[in-house]
Amino acid sequence: MKITTLGIDLAKSVFQLHGVDADGAVVLQKKLRRGAVLAFLGKLEPCLIGLEACATSHHWAREIAALGHDVRLIAPAYVKPYVKRQKNDAADAEAICEAVTRPNMRFVPIKTEEQQGVLVLHRSRDLLMRQRTMILNAIRAHFAEFGVVAAQGPRKVAELVLRLRDDDTPGLPETARSALLALGDQLDSLQQEIQGIERQLLIWHRQSQASQRLETIPGVGVITATALAANVPDPTVFKSGRQFAAYLGLVPRQNSSGGKDRLGHISKMGNGYLRRLLVVGATSVTRRAPTIDSQTGAWVRSLLERKPTRVVTVAIANKTARTAWALLAKGESYRAAPAI
Repeated sequence: MKITTLGIDLAKSVFQLHGVDADGAVVLQKKLRRGAVLAFLGKLEPCLIGLEACATSHHWAREIAALGHDVRLIAPAYVKPYVKRQKNDAADAEAICEAVTRPNMRFVPIKTEEQQGVLVLHRSRDLLMRQRTMILNAIRAHFAEFGVVAAQGPRKVAELVLRLRDDDTPGLPETARSALLALGDQLDSLQQEIQGIERQLLIWHRQSQASQRLETIPGVGVITATALAANVPDPTVFKSGRQFAAYLGLVPRQNSSGGKDRLGHISKMGNGYLRRLLVVGATSVTRRAPTIDSQTGAWVRSLLERKPTRVVTVAIANKTARTAWALLAKGESYRAAPAI
């Protein structure tokens, strides 16, 4: 029997396959070890293969597509409704096989190795930034135990470390001094690593036309532009900028029924990292609103007169997301409308 559609449940060592023919009849239910997957798929005639968009999925999608198959990645949340009864590998593979054939299913674009490499830079930087914040808080708290209180901000903590190295902090025992010096050295090392990653992102940014176009949007810098360019390899997956903003969770959560629209807080679905970067950038736009001489500046100022600042920030982030989608889809640069 010829397999026309195949669902594969990815795992670390054992993969579950579920195949059906053109009539939907099950013709294959098989477990394969990791090393035997490509050899088995290489013997099959080209068919439609569905995978869950999870860890290692983009790698496997590229490898399987190289064999001539039509590979589609599906978000796990869209596979879940097709799982019958108990959850196991066989049921998951069957659900993937069923979901990939749906005409209205939304698929995840397959990322290239280069795009994944840029995302590794972003994730590594984000991890190092969190570790840096932890060490900053620890140093500030340890100094406070001995009556030395630092003002807010990383620079103030760095000044405390400098005073400690210059032996200008009386009242600290030698045991505490040695521990704080170790934390200070770790803080300097993290800062150097973060700066090194940011230099690599800047180099990639200068080589990417899409990232450079995105940087022209107010509130979008190199970090946000490279993250958007690497995370959205195919903007046409989204029908509109509004749909892209909804994917990032920058729209109200709906609980509507019976013809009554009930809107709550933003849904916070989708890519939380991109959403955070857009909100941070929108915060800078809010602070610079009085000096922005364009229709966007006038719009932000009018919102600030009527709405709380944080609500305005999210509204700007939503608009930035829609603008970013338009630039990626049309290949254009941002042009600010002049003030009326």
